[in-house]
Amino acid sequence: MIRIALAQQDFLVGDIKGNLCKAIELINGARERGADLLLFPELALAGYPPEDLLLRPGFLENCHEAMQNLAEATRGVDVVIGHPWVENRMRYNCASWIRDGRIVGRYFKQHLPNYAVFDEQRYFTPGSQPLVIDVKGVNIGVIICEDAWEQTPAVQAREQGAELLLVPNASPYRDDKLDARKRMFADQYAQIGLPVVYCNLVGGQDELVFDGRSMLMDGQGRISDPGPLCDEALLLAEFDPGRQSLIGRDWESAPTNQLEEIYKVLLTGVRDYVKKNGFSDVVFGLSGGIDSALSLALAVDAIGPDRVHTVMMPSRHTSGLSIELAQDQAIQLGVDHRCISIEPAYESLLMLLAPSFEGQEADVTEENLQARVRGDIVMALSNKFGWLPLATSNKSELAVGYCTIYGDMCGGFGPLLDCLKMRVYELARYRNSLSPAIPEAVISRPPSAELRPDQSDQDSLPPYEELDEILRRYVEQDWSVAQIVASGFEEATVHRVARLVLINEYKRRQAPPGVRITHRAFGRDRRYPITSGWRDD
Repeated sequence: MIRIALAQQDFLVGDIKGNLCKAIELINGARERGADLLLFPELALAGYPPEDLLLRPGFLENCHEAMQNLAEATRGVDVVIGHPWVENRMRYNCASWIRDGRIVGRYFKQHLPNYAVFDEQRYFTPGSQPLVIDVKGVNIGVIICEDAWEQTPAVQAREQGAELLLVPNASPYRDDKLDARKRMFADQYAQIGLPVVYCNLVGGQDELVFDGRSMLMDGQGRISDPGPLCDEALLLAEFDPGRQSLIGRDWESAPTNQLEEIYKVLLTGVRDYVKKNGFSDVVFGLSGGIDSALSLALAVDAIGPDRVHTVMMPSRHTSGLSIELAQDQAIQLGVDHRCISIEPAYESLLMLLAPSFEGQEADVTEENLQARVRGDIVMALSNKFGWLPLATSNKSELAVGYCTIYGDMCGGFGPLLDCLKMRVYELARYRNSLSPAIPEAVISRPPSAELRPDQSDQDSLPPYEELDEILRRYVEQDWSVAQIVASGFEEATVHRVARLVLINEYKRRQAPPGVRITHRAFGRDRRYPITSGWRDD
């Protein structure tokens, strides 16, 4: 029997000293719990993804020094840990096997992902050789993350005599990722037939959230329930080579409800962005609408009501209901709330611009002035008190440019930037199923920017039910206009939505980072040129 510990933990990018101290604590904890072997996630010492830190010689030197210190501190339990490594002037995504004070083997990742949010080929050279080490008479192989989605690395390990595979991972969340991982396990078993120990990173890192949910697959191809979602844990598993059983001991299972899952991922993204970037508090505009209402619930759940500040900024077009709903929610959730009218500043701007605008009809310019005054107020509170400003826009608005650059797009982080509008409503209802957090009138009222009299979002956009389905196909699935029209949508509407998506790329480049929850978020996930002659006709 081999007892294996999995360090499903959060390792901060660039915090090499902190990660080293954390690793040593985990090694001591695993040894005390009787583990024979401790598996860390991919690039644990450096954090993932370290991006262009890998181009700095000092960063790599510190990683090498930390690895030496870690090896010297390791006794009584084998350790497999991920880190960057330089050999013959080439950088590798490496997993080192440590035993009693020395490194007994290194594995270099062979398949370097270069799609979606990944660009490992920018930094690393692919490896080509297997690593198989004997533990208590059992040959154990190591492959890293993307290698498990391909056949060759596992085949090499099996040919070297491996009876069990260890897979350290830094695999970020998306809303269909767990099913994809299970399919990968099933494919691996069909092709290779080896049991697998899969240890994944947790924690928020800029747009990405690493969800943990480490898993096991035994010698009969049975896949365990995933471990905790977004929570750190030192998990224990036992492998019986005779029976080919691989069993987790006292694992807390991840939720199976998708909305519960997404909500926790959003919480993790907000909490870790605030904490890891040195902020204590957040601030944002609370309008009485659904997006800011859900953002408030998320912020309170993530960091606590005492650290959340909201501001209602009414204008001549703001309804009394909006003011009332914002205040009611702020009181209900116990946050600091203030009301600052934008009318004086808006009037001053109109007077300032009147000579230049003489003879021109009022249009979206005057609407955007209001949004930009609000952005100034939020940013002023942020500057004065050191609070992180949150942007509350959703993915539907960002896709078609239904948001004001330097206005409601102002912020340091966007919790909802990868949530289509209808998902925002679903998440709001889910959150209210736990405890009252969002007034029902906020959920049921028609959405409006309230920048002109009797304004409704649907004056400028297709119904969100329709818009979101078009965006899901066009943005997330890369369907052509013709394919979307053939699936049942009105041609003029699809052309209009596609055009809006393309011409608003410049806005999205200036949006803050936000939590990624789909396989195609805006930002690093979807890289389109701003200047382009392409039109999807």
